[in-house]
Amino acid sequence: MITFHQAKEIFDLPFMDLLFKAHSVHREHFDPNTIQTSTLLSIKTGACSENCSYCAQSSHYQTDTKKQKMLDCAQIIEYAKRAKEAGSSRFCMGASGRSPNDEELDEVCEAIKEVKNLGMETCVTLGLLDKQQAKKLKSAGLDFYNHNIDTSQEFYSQIISTRTFEDRLDTIQNVRDADIKICVGGILGMGERTQDRINMLVSLANLSTSPESIPINQLVKIPGTPLSDAPEVDKFEFVKIIALARILMPTSYIRLSAGRKQMSEELQALCFFAGANSVFYGDRLLTTNNNKPDSDEMLFEKLNLTKEKFIEAQA
Repeated sequence: MITFHQAKEIFDLPFMDLLFKAHSVHREHFDPNTIQTSTLLSIKTGACSENCSYCAQSSHYQTDTKKQKMLDCAQIIEYAKRAKEAGSSRFCMGASGRSPNDEELDEVCEAIKEVKNLGMETCVTLGLLDKQQAKKLKSAGLDFYNHNIDTSQEFYSQIISTRTFEDRLDTIQNVRDADIKICVGGILGMGERTQDRINMLVSLANLSTSPESIPINQLVKIPGTPLSDAPEVDKFEFVKIIALARILMPTSYIRLSAGRKQMSEELQALCFFAGANSVFYGDRLLTTNNNKPDSDEMLFEKLNLTKEKFIEAQA
């Protein structure tokens, strides 16, 4: 078990020493010049009953997000084909709501099978799951389930009150028990303290098995949500959190997720050096803007990064 004090001691290393340590760990487990790319599609948007303070899709807040019913399988597969042609190796599907109903789960399972037939890894995020729902997704061939813990257990209630931190952990365990890989991370910039950021990573590192994928999001401030005026994250602290995640969870993919559009090329390069080796690829992330593929390709070329290809035998 990793303690907060152990993690804090690593985090407090001189910046250059911390990055050197993280990069050394990264090179032990990954090709430092390869990056994994995923595409994220909102397959059902808006009207969510949860009150996550950062979310444009919550029915508790007045935002510009328009409600959209579940896309049908043919529409989803068309998006997946385009994502594969653009170079993504994983296709992620996100549906708003507290938990999927039976009809929605059946539709998602059908989409998972069709995306797998394209030769791509699959990931979905559907909210809370019970054990039977997780088993059904596994039977459909799902590779990853995304269910972020968002922040530390101590700060969590300041961000969300309609579901608990323990609810999140229960879903993660149900998914793990179904033998599905987990994609679990959090968000920086919601008004949390440094110790909350560190404790979030400690919680992830102390799961029974570390997440195979860890998305680290920088808050995208949505007008109409309670966090629309949240303070900015210090850029060097953001890099240090990436480095700490790499050191604490050396075999996990660490993804630069939401908020990357607001990051300079230099900041992204520092994050890649510190251990980030995955990004969302494509100009939309659910309801927020992302980097244009052309700009990502230019950055990858400048940094000599090669996109990782999905090999079925490794799934």
